[in-house]
Amino acid sequence: MCRWAAYRGDPLYLEELVSSPAHSLIEQSHCATRAKTATNGDGFGIAWYGDRPEPGRYRDILPAWSDCNLKSLARQIRSPLFLAHVRAATGGGTRRDNCHPFTHGIWSFMHNGQISGFERLRRPMEAMLDDELFNARGGTTDSELMFLLALQFGLREAPVAAMADMVGVVEDLAESVIGSILLRFTAAFSDGNTLYAIRYATDRKAPTLYASPVGAGYCLVSEPLNDDGDAWAEIPDGSAVTIGKDGIDVADFRPEKRTAAKPQRVAILA
Repeated sequence: MCRWAAYRGDPLYLEELVSSPAHSLIEQSHCATRAKTATNGDGFGIAWYGDRPEPGRYRDILPAWSDCNLKSLARQIRSPLFLAHVRAATGGGTRRDNCHPFTHGIWSFMHNGQISGFERLRRPMEAMLDDELFNARGGTTDSELMFLLALQFGLREAPVAAMADMVGVVEDLAESVIGSILLRFTAAFSDGNTLYAIRYATDRKAPTLYASPVGAGYCLVSEPLNDDGDAWAEIPDGSAVTIGKDGIDVADFRPEKRTAAKPQRVAILA
């Protein structure tokens, strides 16, 4: 499983999440403590928002701990919203276009999890994309394809609902093609203004997700960046997180069509 961190708030240097903390994302790349796989050395990536609508992005196949450019960039780049990811591949080769975050226009996306039996589902999933989004596919991962499907299903207009639509379609497809469903999906995504995250799994064993205030903003991480347990709230399985100018909101998440009732709010972190 992968590890990731995301931030939204007043601008801060990427190193405050990526490299400086005692259990920073770079530290997690070779010594994760809350994942089945302790080493996440199949590449890394960062996406950050600045003066332009589209995010900047840097990705490579080197392990995060061995790339001096990553530490240098993290020390110099200051951003109000960014996503950072270290990869432990469960599918798709170790190549740059399989490294997260993925971007399309103003949107960025990264994921921790997997679709069981993806190779049997890949072609029918790709067939759901229009030509623009199909041609935008650069890699071979289930993560990138789920991102593009969410864009197909209306991510730009209704982000959380589009993700619920996408997950529901993938579950229906798996049931039809394979006869069973196993999807684990802990993801973060953004349009440069709002940071969103989903924690969900069909077997109730979704990869971990934690939230904490950081400075004048909020941080979402796969596992805490330090040993201060009181500072980190675990996001429940089956949740959608929204971080915007008014703070953080955590609501129920379940696969359903956009015509269904809106998810019920379950918590707000102070």
